[in-house]
Amino acid sequence: MSGKIPRVYLETTMFNFPFADDSPQLKADTLKVFDLIKKGKYEPYTSEYVLQEIRDTTEQGLRLKMLEYITKYEIKDLGQSDEAERLAALYLEAKAVPAAYPTDAAHIAMTAINGLDFIVSLNFQHIVRPWTIEKVDAINEREGYKHIGIYKPSEVLEL
Repeated sequence: MSGKIPRVYLETTMFNFPFADDSPQLKADTLKVFDLIKKGKYEPYTSEYVLQEIRDTTEQGLRLKMLEYITKYEIKDLGQSDEAERLAALYLEAKAVPAAYPTDAAHIAMTAINGLDFIVSLNFQHIVRPWTIEKVDAINEREGYKHIGIYKPSEVLEL
């Protein structure tokens, strides 16, 4: 990443796990990522897709704490886009992400279309998994987008 600050997309789970007392190691890794953001190691981004998922959180206390992280860590909102929807549809069509989870595909697409370096997620069923990473790479290359990393928090602590 050649001297520049890596630009990273934070998927919805990254805002949930700081409060996941039932997963102490994942919580600790997630909090370390936010600490690195605070120290300026990463330039953080998210999107309207994440904000909508947070707004859909039924537990008000958790919802407010998750939204606070957006402000506290100055995470930039990339909004949403027709191009992300198009690219996400290609991921779904190729079964890179299961068809029932279009928002998960949109998170990855937002990372790609905005030229970010990687996405960090704790969604091991639809995002951070070898099959998805392989398929997304092939589609992004075909569609003219650069390679993006798809990582769990522990994988970005040493980058």
